[in-house]
Amino acid sequence: MNTKYDARVKEGNTLVCVGLDADFNKLPERFKADALPQLSFCQWIIDETAEYVAAYKPNSAFFEARGEEGMKELKMVFDYLKEKYPSHFTILDAKRADIGNTNEGYVTMSFNWLGADAVTLHPYLGKEALAPFLARKDKTSIVLCRTSNPGAGELQDLVADGSPLWLTVARKVAGEWNENGNCMLVVGATYPEEMQKVREVAPEMTFLVPGVGAQGGDVKAVVEAGGSNLIISSSRGIIFAEDPKKAAQELRDEINQYRV
Repeated sequence: MNTKYDARVKEGNTLVCVGLDADFNKLPERFKADALPQLSFCQWIIDETAEYVAAYKPNSAFFEARGEEGMKELKMVFDYLKEKYPSHFTILDAKRADIGNTNEGYVTMSFNWLGADAVTLHPYLGKEALAPFLARKDKTSIVLCRTSNPGAGELQDLVADGSPLWLTVARKVAGEWNENGNCMLVVGATYPEEMQKVREVAPEMTFLVPGVGAQGGDVKAVVEAGGSNLIISSSRGIIFAEDPKKAAQELRDEINQYRV
């Protein structure tokens, strides 16, 4: 399934992902007055940035917070991307995880109803629980490995099987869970040294890399640690920039300075 992302990377010469964190409270006032505020805002961001972007990552939480209206607009965002920008890779940032039969519902919602190409997932319940996602050969499971938040180490640095938990997760996903070739890993831009170690155990796997821009991740360090098989995501640094198009272009160009 990663072939869709790879094709868009070649087409647009870009590794940029725009996180559509459409927090209603932070939307420009002109969108808040719209009948479909989150949709209108996301459509504007998408149209402004699409030339420089390989993937879009709507964050489900900001839509869920508005209840029925928000979920309706989340669906409309995915429909808009599918209709107007079908070559762009779409990621539902929902961080799902549950026991297997409950995950069947999440699979249906994420892949069948929304039509996302990929979804972010927690690994804590193990391969057996994530089996409904992993079985979808036509879709991508993006498993949290080393996240970008400051408190990530509280659990992720705990030693398991002689390695920090994040490295054990990387080994499990790369060596056991990726039977269908449809897995990726989330590895935060704020931990480039850890990213280099994850790359050593998952040399061919694509990493979704949050944490550049507002969270302070360094683009040069990320590309040097992770190579070019990356989806480098920026949310606030692009969507709430004075000129989102310029911000997306600048990030694309900065990344490409360091790509081999």
